Amino acid sequence: MSVIESEEHQALRAAVAALGAKYGRDYLTNAVASGRHPAELWSEAAKLGYLGVNLPEEYGGGGGGIAELSIVLEELGAAGCPLLMMVVSPAICGTVIARFGTEEQKRQWLPALADGTRTMAFGITEPDAGSNSHRITTTARRDPDTGDWLLTGRKVFVSGVDTADATLIVGRTEDARTGSLKPCLFIVPRDAEGFQRRAIDMELNASEKQFELVLDDVRLPRGALVGDEDAGLLQLFAGLNPERIMGAAFAIGMGRYALARAVEYARERTVWKVPIGAHQAIAHPLAQAHIDLELARLMMQKAAHLCDAGDDIGAGEAANMAKYAAGEACVKAVDQAVHTLGGNGLTREYGLASLITAARVSRIAPVSREMILNYVSHQTLGLPKSY
Repeated sequence: MSVIESEEHQALRAAVAALGAKYGRDYLTNAVASGRHPAELWSEAAKLGYLGVNLPEEYGGGGGGIAELSIVLEELGAAGCPLLMMVVSPAICGTVIARFGTEEQKRQWLPALADGTRTMAFGITEPDAGSNSHRITTTARRDPDTGDWLLTGRKVFVSGVDTADATLIVGRTEDARTGSLKPCLFIVPRDAEGFQRRAIDMELNASEKQFELVLDDVRLPRGALVGDEDAGLLQLFAGLNPERIMGAAFAIGMGRYALARAVEYARERTVWKVPIGAHQAIAHPLAQAHIDLELARLMMQKAAHLCDAGDDIGAGEAANMAKYAAGEACVKAVDQAVHTLGGNGLTREYGLASLITAARVSRIAPVSREMILNYVSHQTLGLPKSY
């Protein structure tokens, strides 16, 4: 792995940055205000090959990996118009189906995910399980007469279900040999009978809404199961590693956007005959924010490299670290940006105040910083488990 980006990656950054500049923060803000999905940006990004850049070429993708997809999301974020569903649809669901799906599932979903005509949501979190995926109670059992699956359970904080064509649901099936439950993944169409959704009233303003899902004996054909029934955690983590890497890209992009606005302001805002950026009390915190974002990006790039190389164990550690570093860097960058602008940082004109809440998400989702610290202390340092 080179720490210097290839010419191809640099060109991809420049091209996506140009697309982001065409839309920008105002476009996304207007989409949120009108309660609509940023369809124009999504469609153009797909048409240019950015949404499916990580998916196999034989199924309409770009043949790249999470390294390329994370560049796309980061640059759109740095332009002020990140697409949250990129974390879910091509990154999590696309990766899982590409690696473990049947030929029929790949042909049905991957070309449509790549060209943006279809999207897929991802449901794992449950009201009583939280960060403990081992306590998931959504269960699937077979109908002995038909061989169909019957899926029952609840999910919360599922993004974009209202616009997604299907949701990749993490459930559990019973091992016939041991009787224990093991995780499995199912594609649930949005119009499946017994599949209900309720919007969660969030303080966070985003074009992608959050939902609670109820699955009441949702009947699914045998082909709804993704991958091997016995693969268990292997398939689950194949989706969670890209999720964490893309979460880091989202946070880094947001932090870069906020920092750029603050730097621009600090150059132009003049008090006592000099720009405020000439004062170390302003300049040094902004420089620190830039350093933190750059360091987080390096860890994200390492994680993406390991993920694309198929090293799920190594990628798991690096992806968690990248997500942690990016979340912390994002929160600090946004906070310092708002502080640099003073009162102006809280006005709609400058558009930074709304990022205060959004930045906090990067510390909480898709996995909290405390659970990452648990992971590193236990898995990396070999300390006893605290839970």
